[in-house]
Amino acid sequence: MPLDANAVATLQAVSTATITTILLKKGLRNVWMRGTRPIRDGQPRLVGPAFTFRFVPAREDLATPASWSSPISTRAAIEAMPEGAIAVVGANGVTDAGIFGDILCARMAKRGVAALVTDGVVRDLAGVLGTGLPVWCSGQAAPPSVAGLTFVGWQEPIGCGGVAVFPDDVVVVDDDGAVLIPQALLPEVLAEASEQERMEEWIMQEVGKGAALPGLYPMNAETKARYESDKKG
Repeated sequence: MPLDANAVATLQAVSTATITTILLKKGLRNVWMRGTRPIRDGQPRLVGPAFTFRFVPAREDLATPASWSSPISTRAAIEAMPEGAIAVVGANGVTDAGIFGDILCARMAKRGVAALVTDGVVRDLAGVLGTGLPVWCSGQAAPPSVAGLTFVGWQEPIGCGGVAVFPDDVVVVDDDGAVLIPQALLPEVLAEASEQERMEEWIMQEVGKGAALPGLYPMNAETKARYESDKKG
């Protein structure tokens, strides 16, 4: 499900840290995917619908090189990905078998996939970097996925970094990692995101002027009134 361009533009201007604060206020504490670190410095903040890949622990009769030619394979899943989607791969935290290498990442880049997010690792690191595909992961390892994982399907609910991810949930990635916005809460997050970011920027300006934190962060009534006045002016 493609995201509205206005929604993408709004979220690209809001940090994942701010999004976690907004969701915390709504009772959601577990939205940051553990182990999702940017593979290179300077990757842009990206926004997209989650396209999920599901791995389970390796079973020797299923996790074989022959499985790469199966109708249920990572290769088939990649061909089903729409442009602009973010691949979210649940790897059960396995870090000694790479879920994807350079060839699969190159194909995703060619298809216009926005990014790859996983709590696992990639392989063929130099080649993956060369594809230009933005990646958030836990590192790299030489062995292929079948050395530690069995691929079982795509566009199903998964766990990634301890977070429940459903197809078409919204994913935002930046230097702090990957954060999930449940699709049903997207309108509320969009309504509050820009204001939260604006408020925190104002607080930072006040800190820069030497303001003390009590009554500023969080704001008391007096500070809130001053903020509202500055915002109008």
